[in-house]
Amino acid sequence: MHIAFVASECVPFSKTGGLADVVGALPRALAAAGHEISVYIPRYRLTRISEERTVVQSITVPFDDRYRFCSILSGAGYPGVRFFFVDYPPFFDRDGLYGTAAGDFPDNAERFALFCRAVLEASKILGVPDIFHCHDWESALLPILLRTQYVEDPAFLNTGLVFTIHNMGYQGLFPPEILPLLMLPWDLFTIAKMEYFGNVNFLKGALAYADMVTTVSRKYAQEIQTSEFGFGLDGVLKERAQTVTGILNGVDYEEWNPETDKYIAAHYSANDLTGKQECKRDLLAAAGLNADTNFPVIGIVSRFAAQKGFDLIGQIVDRLALEDILLIVLGSGDKLYEEMFLRLARRVPGKVSVRVAYDNAFAHKIEAGADMFLMPSRYEPSGLSQLYSLKYGTVPIVRATGGLDDTIDPWDPRTKKGTGFKFQEYTGEALLRAIHQATQLYRDQDSWQKLMRNGMAKDFSWRVSAREYVRAYERVRQLHAQPILV
Repeated sequence: MHIAFVASECVPFSKTGGLADVVGALPRALAAAGHEISVYIPRYRLTRISEERTVVQSITVPFDDRYRFCSILSGAGYPGVRFFFVDYPPFFDRDGLYGTAAGDFPDNAERFALFCRAVLEASKILGVPDIFHCHDWESALLPILLRTQYVEDPAFLNTGLVFTIHNMGYQGLFPPEILPLLMLPWDLFTIAKMEYFGNVNFLKGALAYADMVTTVSRKYAQEIQTSEFGFGLDGVLKERAQTVTGILNGVDYEEWNPETDKYIAAHYSANDLTGKQECKRDLLAAAGLNADTNFPVIGIVSRFAAQKGFDLIGQIVDRLALEDILLIVLGSGDKLYEEMFLRLARRVPGKVSVRVAYDNAFAHKIEAGADMFLMPSRYEPSGLSQLYSLKYGTVPIVRATGGLDDTIDPWDPRTKKGTGFKFQEYTGEALLRAIHQATQLYRDQDSWQKLMRNGMAKDFSWRVSAREYVRAYERVRQLHAQPILV
């Protein structure tokens, strides 16, 4: 099959979150299984393309005010994977992908509408896929266009649509007057299509028109069909329940593997854990913390947002400062939580280190050198850091939600089975109890090393997830095996 990925970010070209990791790794796993993959992403200011060349000189994209003209570039890919970049500097030659510290770019609807239209037109030149696989609201207009304005285009008569939700909290909401500007008909502004409490909702439109909706864990596929986690679209998903499925994100073990990691002080494996102590000493030195490695080290690598459960840490921060632990935090985001962690580091400077930044190398050092990894998320569609942690023998402490619940099995002291610690209730007290359970077991190093090895033995490679995606693609392809009369 030929599958075209359509997304707003992709490693190694652009990244703000886990979406980029998925779009960077899943195509390679599918190509290894014999499929032909195209990946379409915007060309941002930060994008660096090797072997760059222009493959489509000009694509005309109509807007109500004037035509805009973009081009398509290609760059070096992998066997079976081609990368294409939509190049339109007035929209994408900016410092940020979606906005600045002050908020989203006001023309995001126009930016990603141009992107989606350009992908459709480019694919007619570069190769129409069997399946368009679109990701999150930035690509949501493609399914809408394909099933409305392009419905009579013979090039796409047998093309299927898979749409993946990476985070229901981001939906692409815009005022209704955006429709004529984007050359979209007013009949899309209905409760069954894109209308959402008086606004236009890009994500809702994609859910209405995609052949199959996937999300990034089995538990999250269930959660988003509830009022608590559906962000107002749970009813839409319930109506489509037969076509909604959860497929867990995988891990790129070529990058995240303690046996080969180029960023860490020593390599180690489940058979020989001695290198992990050297990684711990290196991490403490890099963080400027107490060199006493007898204290358990808890690591956090995250976007600082309420979704990630940092309000729970705020509830227990005074007591956390008194615990016999070391805390190393890396991330950035909401100023409220940046300041919370920085105040804690100033209060107990020998025990807490905070780096407000994106630092890939330091993230690897935390995964390798920490003893535990904390993810107290309010909701977590899939989560990747807990999967990295398992591979590095860094025991996850997580809230039982979404992909965290799917991937972490609670430690059972009787059977010696399990891979981490989980708590259910969304309270600071429940989080603190889980931390206490972990630190208590840490004193029993024989049991702790058994727990570490349990996690390191897990296989969350993309190879496993790719097989499930292929089944989804085949199911959609069967829907379009014969021409559909509209």
